Amino acid sequence: MPKNKKRNTPHRGGGAGAAAAAAAGGQHRNVQPFSDEDASIETMSHCSGFSDPASFAEDGPEVLDEEGTQEDLEYKLKGLIDLTFDKSAKTRQAALEGIKNAMASKILYEFILERRITLTDSIERCLKKGKSDEQRAAAGLACILCVQLGPGIESEEVLKTLGPILRKIICDGTASIQARQACTTCFGVCCFIATDDITELYSTMECLENIFTKSYHKEKDTNGICSTPNTVLHISSLLVWTLLLTICPISEVKKKIEMHLHKLPSLLSCDDVNMRIAAGEALALLFELARETDNDFYYEDMESLTQKLRALATDGNKHRAKVDKRKQRSVFRDVLRAVEERDFQTETVKFGPERMYIDCWVKKQTYDTFKEILGTGLQYHLQSNEFLRNVFELGPPVMLDAATLKTMKISRFERHLYNSAAFKARTKARSKCRDKRADVGEFF
Repeated sequence: MPKNKKRNTPHRGGGAGAAAAAAAGGQHRNVQPFSDEDASIETMSHCSGFSDPASFAEDGPEVLDEEGTQEDLEYKLKGLIDLTFDKSAKTRQAALEGIKNAMASKILYEFILERRITLTDSIERCLKKGKSDEQRAAAGLACILCVQLGPGIESEEVLKTLGPILRKIICDGTASIQARQACTTCFGVCCFIATDDITELYSTMECLENIFTKSYHKEKDTNGICSTPNTVLHISSLLVWTLLLTICPISEVKKKIEMHLHKLPSLLSCDDVNMRIAAGEALALLFELARETDNDFYYEDMESLTQKLRALATDGNKHRAKVDKRKQRSVFRDVLRAVEERDFQTETVKFGPERMYIDCWVKKQTYDTFKEILGTGLQYHLQSNEFLRNVFELGPPVMLDAATLKTMKISRFERHLYNSAAFKARTKARSKCRDKRADVGEFF
């Protein structure tokens, strides 16, 4: 993966820098964006956009795309950055969520680059002093901050600052499971993006291994694995560990396969469906990597493993929820095909005028990870984010003229009209179908 280093002189942005200085210097006081002389009715109305960070977190950047400008967005973000130093935990959390939502669906590289130190300081403070929800929000923002910055000296500095804190929370048994889970994902993804040190990569993977291997049961234990409150943490650590495995040297890949391939099948008997699915996908990825590194790769216990996978792909246990069974069967049909037949069903992802083909488990694991982080903003980042385009080998961003962009963009009102028309058409079609059934019933 190419890593272009760019060294830039850090600049703290406007009020955010003053807030950071106040926090560092001792007692903090709220930073007012305007003086009393400027507090006209018009100015106060304009200020209200970030006076309630929760409103921005709920609405997201979609409102700005349609009704505002880039300047409005940056203005609101400056206010939200100030509010991450507020005394109220709810205000800080809402501000973190608002910044995260904006960064997930807009490329703000230049804006972030000027304020990355302030943002990093804010995230560090919220991780150290915040409670569960605030720590989760801070970890999520740290993830997207590295996605925006991409590989380079800036994201390395973010990881260098936040890495020890994330590791401490992950290993802290007294911290909430949700916070540890968010920090685990953040730690792994930031390492995937930023680290250029192979020893740091191995150290991160070892930290993750120490978590999910606790779900392995002993060979003498023939009973299934019961889920615990820590299971969600183990799932996250396993998923992000497999992501990091995809960028390891071949020698390390072989070592990890030998260490875990015969133990991972034990997780298939866990009573948590998400753990079973995570273990199945990890197995498929390990088999894919093993066969790529060694054409003559042979797994001794193949018959027993394929029997387990086939049972999960056709699972009909009545005590399991129908939704879980459908999801499990769908995944394990693909896993079984990968393990038994070395086959992968290619998926097509459309974004803008482009298409991306997911044709292997390595690419699927990477895509699923960033989809979880960016949500609906992933499509926009696939079009414009150079880092993600390099990861998925999409080449430079496609330049589109204003006319093409306008035809591609549909306003919220137009979407509402389209959805209303589609709903009416479906209702009309169902009504006609019911009328026909009624007529048939009367006839007989």
